[in-house]
Amino acid sequence: MSEKFAKKWGEPYDKTPLTNKIKEAVRPPGPLKPRLDLAIRRIELQTQKLDKATDRFSERDKSIFARIVNAYQKHDMPRANVFANELAEIRKMEKMIMHARLALEQIVLRLRTVSELGDVVTNLAPAIGVLRSVKNGMSAVFPEAERELGHIGDLLSGIVMDAGQTTGIGLNFDTASDEAQGVLQEAAMVAEQKMKDKFPELPAGIPSIGVKEEASSQTFGEGAST
Repeated sequence: MSEKFAKKWGEPYDKTPLTNKIKEAVRPPGPLKPRLDLAIRRIELQTQKLDKATDRFSERDKSIFARIVNAYQKHDMPRANVFANELAEIRKMEKMIMHARLALEQIVLRLRTVSELGDVVTNLAPAIGVLRSVKNGMSAVFPEAERELGHIGDLLSGIVMDAGQTTGIGLNFDTASDEAQGVLQEAAMVAEQKMKDKFPELPAGIPSIGVKEEASSQTFGEGAST
């Protein structure tokens, strides 16, 4: 690690002039590592919120599933189908949240690697792409999470820009985008399997609720490029 980069990575940072405040809104001041640690903490807070949301949806899932079984046992197929449609929407939301949480978990793992290796530009760029895609996917579900993930993305973008200027390492956007899509696809496959393991199938005769969605590139596809 060069002396110049070492200073940027961890030494105290002096206050910047008032005229630079607009610039700092996108590229906050300070050494890189504390800013990276802050991003990690903020992402972990969002994963905790997603875990709580998952618990709420799971309870709702169990309740509606029991109603479907009850209606089916009474041979009330119209009512069972109504509940099945409601359950389909709930499980779609559950899968989206699970996918987002797994993707955020992968981002944290990548950021922790960066904090150890100092390889900022090449490791953070794909993470930013994943974060932006997750943010877009959360827009209709959790607007507050979407806004916070947007702020975290800006923070990471500022770190990448500062690190690139300090180290002289250029950013390969095509490689970063491919890696981001790889992370999203892996999270989608894991989420699909977890949904199958976690939730029971409907009784025979009830239309499939179809929790399987399209590929991750379409679920969380937009914004994956950096």
